[in-house]
Amino acid sequence: MTNTDAFDAPLTLDPDAVLLLVDVQRGFEDSAFWGVRDNPQAEQRMAELVAAWQDTDRPIVVVQHASKAGPLAEGAPGFALKDFLLGAAPALHITKTVNSAFYGTPDLHAWLQERGARQVVITGIMTNVCCETTARMAGNLGYDAVFPTDATHTFDMTGPDGTTVPAADLVRATVTTLHANRFAKVVTTEQVLTAAKG
Repeated sequence: MTNTDAFDAPLTLDPDAVLLLVDVQRGFEDSAFWGVRDNPQAEQRMAELVAAWQDTDRPIVVVQHASKAGPLAEGAPGFALKDFLLGAAPALHITKTVNSAFYGTPDLHAWLQERGARQVVITGIMTNVCCETTARMAGNLGYDAVFPTDATHTFDMTGPDGTTVPAADLVRATVTTLHANRFAKVVTTEQVLTAAKG
Protein backbone atom coordinates (compact mmCIF):
# COMPACT_ATOMS: atom_id res chain seq x y z
CA MET A 1 0.00 0.00 0.00
CA THR A 2 1.38 3.39 -0.96
CA ASN A 3 1.31 6.36 1.40
CA THR A 4 -1.47 7.93 -0.69
CA ASP A 5 -3.52 4.74 -0.46
CA ALA A 6 -3.14 4.79 3.34
CA PHE A 7 -4.80 8.21 3.53
CA ASP A 8 -7.78 6.99 1.51
CA ALA A 9 -8.19 3.65 3.31
CA PRO A 10 -10.66 3.19 6.20
CA LEU A 11 -9.27 4.31 9.53
CA THR A 12 -7.61 1.72 11.73
CA LEU A 13 -6.04 2.38 15.13
CA ASP A 14 -2.89 0.84 16.55
CA PRO A 15 -3.25 -0.82 19.97
CA ASP A 16 -0.89 1.88 21.31
CA ALA A 17 -2.27 4.83 19.31
CA VAL A 18 -1.69 7.98 21.38
CA LEU A 19 -4.48 10.49 22.03
CA LEU A 20 -3.11 14.06 22.18
CA LEU A 21 -5.25 16.63 23.97
CA VAL A 22 -3.75 19.98 23.04
CA ASP A 23 -4.39 23.07 25.19
CA VAL A 24 -7.79 22.04 26.55
CA GLN A 25 -7.65 24.84 29.12
CA ARG A 26 -10.15 26.99 30.96
CA GLY A 27 -8.62 30.18 29.61
CA PHE A 28 -10.23 29.50 26.24
CA GLU A 29 -13.63 30.07 27.87
CA ASP A 30 -12.83 33.81 28.05
CA SER A 31 -14.95 34.96 25.10
CA ALA A 32 -14.14 38.61 25.79
CA PHE A 33 -10.50 37.81 25.00
CA TRP A 34 -10.85 35.23 22.22
CA GLY A 35 -14.11 36.21 20.51
CA VAL A 36 -16.56 33.95 18.69
CA ARG A 37 -15.82 30.22 18.67
CA ASP A 38 -17.10 27.36 16.55
CA ASN A 39 -18.11 23.77 17.32
CA PRO A 40 -19.74 23.90 20.78
CA GLN A 41 -19.69 20.08 20.81
CA ALA A 42 -15.88 19.86 20.71
CA GLU A 43 -15.43 19.20 24.43
CA GLN A 44 -18.04 16.43 24.35
CA ARG A 45 -16.25 14.79 21.41
CA MET A 46 -12.92 15.03 23.27
CA ALA A 47 -14.50 13.49 26.37
CA GLU A 48 -15.83 10.60 24.27
CA LEU A 49 -12.34 9.96 22.93
CA VAL A 50 -10.82 10.07 26.42
CA ALA A 51 -13.37 7.47 27.57
CA ALA A 52 -12.60 5.24 24.59
CA TRP A 53 -8.86 5.47 25.25
CA GLN A 54 -9.38 4.61 28.91
CA ASP A 55 -11.62 1.66 27.98
CA THR A 56 -9.00 0.26 25.61
CA ASP A 57 -5.93 1.06 27.74
CA ARG A 58 -4.39 3.30 25.09
CA PRO A 59 -2.07 6.13 26.17
CA ILE A 60 -3.29 9.70 26.63
CA VAL A 61 -1.02 12.75 26.42
CA VAL A 62 -2.19 16.10 27.83
CA VAL A 63 -0.55 19.31 26.61
CA GLN A 64 -0.88 22.71 28.32
CA HIS A 65 0.13 26.05 26.86
CA ALA A 66 1.92 28.46 29.21
CA SER A 67 1.68 32.00 27.85
CA LYS A 68 3.69 34.91 29.23
CA ALA A 69 0.46 36.84 29.72
CA GLY A 70 -3.27 36.55 29.07
CA PRO A 71 -5.82 33.85 29.96
CA LEU A 72 -3.34 30.98 29.47
CA ALA A 73 -0.53 32.44 31.58
CA GLU A 74 1.00 29.88 33.89
CA GLY A 75 -0.36 30.56 37.36
CA ALA A 76 -3.52 32.23 36.03
CA PRO A 77 -6.87 30.46 36.59
CA GLY A 78 -7.20 29.92 32.85
CA PHE A 79 -4.02 27.85 32.69
CA ALA A 80 -5.89 24.98 34.36
CA LEU A 81 -7.29 22.09 32.34
CA LYS A 82 -11.01 21.95 31.69
CA ASP A 83 -12.89 19.88 34.25
CA PHE A 84 -13.61 16.89 32.03
CA LEU A 85 -9.87 16.20 31.73
CA LEU A 86 -9.16 16.13 35.45
CA GLY A 87 -9.64 12.34 35.60
CA ALA A 88 -7.87 11.58 32.32
CA ALA A 89 -4.77 10.05 34.00
CA PRO A 90 -2.35 10.93 31.19
CA ALA A 91 0.69 8.82 30.44
CA LEU A 92 2.53 12.08 29.70
CA HIS A 93 1.84 15.71 30.66
CA ILE A 94 3.58 18.34 28.52
CA THR A 95 3.94 22.08 29.05
CA LYS A 96 4.75 24.23 26.02
CA THR A 97 5.21 27.90 25.17
CA VAL A 98 4.90 27.70 21.37
CA ASN A 99 2.36 26.30 18.93
CA SER A 100 3.56 22.71 18.51
CA ALA A 101 3.20 19.99 21.13
CA PHE A 102 6.51 18.66 19.79
CA TYR A 103 8.30 21.68 21.30
CA GLY A 104 7.49 21.22 24.96
CA THR A 105 8.68 19.63 28.18
CA PRO A 106 8.99 16.67 28.42
CA ASP A 107 9.89 15.99 24.78
CA LEU A 108 6.97 14.37 22.95
CA HIS A 109 8.99 13.03 20.03
CA ALA A 110 11.51 11.35 22.34
CA TRP A 111 8.70 9.81 24.40
CA LEU A 112 6.93 8.45 21.32
CA GLN A 113 10.18 7.05 19.94
CA GLU A 114 10.99 5.38 23.25
CA ARG A 115 7.58 3.69 23.26
CA GLY A 116 7.76 2.76 19.59
CA ALA A 117 4.44 4.55 19.02
CA ARG A 118 3.74 5.52 15.42
CA GLN A 119 0.16 6.83 15.47
CA VAL A 120 -1.14 10.01 17.14
CA VAL A 121 -4.72 11.26 17.28
CA ILE A 122 -4.71 15.05 17.62
CA THR A 123 -7.54 16.92 19.35
CA GLY A 124 -7.89 20.15 21.29
CA ILE A 125 -7.82 23.94 20.92
CA MET A 126 -7.26 25.78 18.54
CA THR A 127 -7.94 23.81 15.34
CA ASN A 128 -5.91 26.03 13.03
CA VAL A 129 -3.12 26.98 15.43
CA CYS A 130 -1.69 24.50 17.93
CA CYS A 131 -3.65 21.49 16.66
CA GLU A 132 -2.73 22.11 13.03
CA THR A 133 0.90 22.90 13.86
CA THR A 134 1.18 19.70 15.89
CA ALA A 135 -0.40 17.68 13.07
CA ARG A 136 1.97 19.14 10.48
CA MET A 137 4.98 18.31 12.63
CA ALA A 138 3.68 14.82 13.34
CA GLY A 139 3.38 14.19 9.61
CA ASN A 140 6.82 15.62 8.91
CA LEU A 141 8.35 13.44 11.62
CA GLY A 142 6.86 10.34 10.03
CA TYR A 143 3.98 9.65 12.40
CA ASP A 144 0.57 8.45 11.28
CA ALA A 145 -1.34 11.57 12.31
CA VAL A 146 -5.12 11.34 12.70
CA PHE A 147 -7.14 14.56 12.95
CA PRO A 148 -10.77 14.24 14.17
CA THR A 149 -11.79 17.79 13.34
CA ASP A 150 -15.00 17.76 15.34
CA ALA A 151 -12.92 17.14 18.49
CA THR A 152 -11.26 20.54 18.01
CA HIS A 153 -12.46 24.12 17.91
CA THR A 154 -11.17 27.58 17.12
CA PHE A 155 -12.23 31.23 17.01
CA ASP A 156 -12.91 33.90 14.40
CA MET A 157 -9.71 35.75 13.52
CA THR A 158 -8.88 39.08 11.91
CA GLY A 159 -6.44 39.17 8.99
CA PRO A 160 -3.86 41.83 8.11
CA ASP A 161 -6.41 43.66 5.95
CA GLY A 162 -8.81 43.97 8.88
CA THR A 163 -11.22 41.35 7.56
CA THR A 164 -12.61 38.94 10.14
CA VAL A 165 -12.49 35.35 8.95
CA PRO A 166 -15.12 33.08 10.55
CA ALA A 167 -13.86 30.10 12.53
CA ALA A 168 -15.65 27.70 10.17
CA ASP A 169 -13.66 29.04 7.22
CA LEU A 170 -10.39 28.75 9.13
CA VAL A 171 -11.22 25.13 9.97
CA ARG A 172 -12.05 24.41 6.34
CA ALA A 173 -8.66 25.77 5.29
CA THR A 174 -6.89 23.71 7.96
CA VAL A 175 -8.48 20.40 7.07
CA THR A 176 -8.00 21.03 3.37
CA THR A 177 -4.29 21.72 3.89
CA LEU A 178 -3.78 18.72 6.18
CA HIS A 179 -5.62 16.40 3.80
CA ALA A 180 -4.33 17.68 0.46
CA ASN A 181 -0.71 17.71 1.61
CA ARG A 182 -0.97 14.39 3.47
CA PHE A 183 0.05 15.82 6.83
CA ALA A 184 -2.76 13.96 8.58
CA LYS A 185 -5.77 11.74 7.98
CA VAL A 186 -8.80 14.01 8.51
CA VAL A 187 -11.68 12.11 10.10
CA THR A 188 -14.61 12.45 12.51
CA THR A 189 -14.76 11.45 16.15
CA GLU A 190 -17.26 8.74 15.25
CA GLN A 191 -14.78 7.19 12.85
CA VAL A 192 -12.14 7.15 15.58
CA LEU A 193 -14.53 5.66 18.13
CA THR A 194 -15.53 2.91 15.68
CA ALA A 195 -11.87 2.14 14.97
CA ALA A 196 -11.09 2.12 18.70
CA LYS A 197 -13.60 -0.69 19.22
CA GLY A 198 -11.73 -2.47 16.43
